[in-house]
Amino acid sequence: MPITRCELFEFFDKHQITHKTVEHDAAHSVEQAQTIRTALTHQGALPGGHAKNLFLKCKKGSLWLVVAQEDTPIRLNHLHKLLGCGRLSFGSAELMKEVLGISPGSVTPFALINDKTQRISLVLDEQLMKEEMLNFHPLDNRATTTISREGLLVFVKECGFDPKILKLPLNSP
Repeated sequence: MPITRCELFEFFDKHQITHKTVEHDAAHSVEQAQTIRTALTHQGALPGGHAKNLFLKCKKGSLWLVVAQEDTPIRLNHLHKLLGCGRLSFGSAELMKEVLGISPGSVTPFALINDKTQRISLVLDEQLMKEEMLNFHPLDNRATTTISREGLLVFVKECGFDPKILKLPLNSP
């Protein structure tokens, strides 16, 4: 069974990762999230960096989670060369559910808590990681959780992952 939102927050608390969550309508895309955030920002909510999260599968079978600043253009036909893997495509909903325990529209680095065998390789955008505070869905897209950059790094390491921090977007090779 995948970890629940409550269990995620218990994990944060256990590892002393400060977090704050705001409930909102479901956001299935960056554009929907931006619309929701505009309304919430007027209330002082959701400061910091906002991400797009890409669940990718390489032609050779490796799995990747790319977490980038929401407005960063990602060209999969260039990204695979930097990562040293085969051509990349988006992973299926079934594979996402199997490995991360979430559905499309809810992709988040917090879902790494469900990847107990560390099948995913994590890539964090260098520009996003300059933000002091970061915002991600807490395993579903009807809320946004704010944590610190350091909190995210503690989280991924406690889940057994060693993230690659890369400069995105990539220039053409």
